[in-house]
Amino acid sequence: LEEAAFQLQQIFRIDISIALNILGIESMRAGHYRIAYTCFKLAADRGYSKAQFNVGLCYEHGRGTEKDLEKAAFYYYQAASSCHPMAQYRYARYFLCHRPENEWDRHQKAVTFLEQAAMAGITEAQACLGVFYMRGLQPKEKRGLKYLLLAAKNGDAQSRYHVGVCYEKGLGVQQNLAEAIRHYRQSAAAGNRNSRERLR
Repeated sequence: LEEAAFQLQQIFRIDISIALNILGIESMRAGHYRIAYTCFKLAADRGYSKAQFNVGLCYEHGRGTEKDLEKAAFYYYQAASSCHPMAQYRYARYFLCHRPENEWDRHQKAVTFLEQAAMAGITEAQACLGVFYMRGLQPKEKRGLKYLLLAAKNGDAQSRYHVGVCYEKGLGVQQNLAEAIRHYRQSAAAGNRNSRERLR
């Protein structure tokens, strides 16, 4: 009986969180940012990862609350820890761009989140990870190219440009100018200025 009561309590808690998150989304669409933030925060405090992500967005963009990147990162981390792919990407991006590299454990956690988000199909994470591996202190060119190709296949023109650079310079792949030009053309056709410049 206690187990059934506990399960019912968990279902009820999740249902309230889902409802609050939906109310937050609808309030955001209507331009009622403060109400949206309040709904998201209530659901986030109940442990609902989608709401935690939305609270992070509110803090990142200053919607319904003051802009605060540290608080945004905190909520992204909460959602990322529950395997929310976009939160994994946003937390990792924040950490890798705004924190010192000497925080090794957190740096590794950010890279792990980024890899998880990339494998979940988040194009932005694939692109970010590709560039990260190409430009790191100890570049891992083949690994970087793998993620750039994933992002390029998902339509990211900048990643397609980077793939062209890899083929042009032989980074992580055998140098192949014809293949580089093919990637530059595809990227340029999608509006990438760097690729247009490369083709001149």
